[in-house]
Amino acid sequence: MNYETFAPHPDLDAIVKCHWILEVPDDMEAPKQRVIADGCIEMCFILGDDVRRFTSETDYIIQPRAMVFGQITKPCYVQPTGYVNTFAVRFYPYGFANFITRPIRELADKETPLTSLFEEQSVRVLEQKIIEAPSTRSRIELVENFLLGKLKDQSIIENIVKSTIDALSQTKGKMSINSILKDDLSKRRNLERKFSKQVGISPKQLGKIIRLQAALKLILNNKGEKLTQIAYESEYYDQAHFIKDFKEFTGTNPKEYLSDDQMILSSLIYSKG
Repeated sequence: MNYETFAPHPDLDAIVKCHWILEVPDDMEAPKQRVIADGCIEMCFILGDDVRRFTSETDYIIQPRAMVFGQITKPCYVQPTGYVNTFAVRFYPYGFANFITRPIRELADKETPLTSLFEEQSVRVLEQKIIEAPSTRSRIELVENFLLGKLKDQSIIENIVKSTIDALSQTKGKMSINSILKDDLSKRRNLERKFSKQVGISPKQLGKIIRLQAALKLILNNKGEKLTQIAYESEYYDQAHFIKDFKEFTGTNPKEYLSDDQMILSSLIYSKG
């Protein structure tokens, strides 16, 4: 299994967090994998065999070969049908809204074909070039040229949204929205509207996701540490609060997380940040 991340072009690094690739041989038995929230939006190109996303315990859809997966607010399950070869762009929470006029919240918890978001012919050309590209670096150059060509004025990344996300990220989700906005109710209403437009989830939800991501890294990097200590370090009210938030976004509890074979992929990705 190979998972790698790559830094974006300097002209995109305000809105693109990274590019990434994932390769898994088709001789590895692949149980359903639980995908959990990280606060980001992904543009994905499936270059290997098909990938299923389950819509119920037994029903599934085949994911589009070129798609955007929106904000995740609840755990979902995917399963490769064979060889996994995925190339993707991971956007900062406010990043992808710069490229489309459609409300970003409409993309949440589902995959949207790129052809539904951009001019179909340009997407088909991009997809074919990415399939034929000889290297990851070539694919990065192709998708970055596509994004730079579509990019609107970066002033659309409004300061109130970016500064809030920066504060949440720097404090690992521990700072409350009231603290960030100094209890200014009018600013809070304004922030909620802007988050809905540019991020697709509320600032409170994003804060919970960022704090959970920090706790996940603690669990993965300090496997012998007690849950009470991890909850304390992550500044949850108590262990019960930590377990409640953990289960909301992962569908499992912290004790079962490390031994759950449906979390192999998530553990690999989130341990690397």
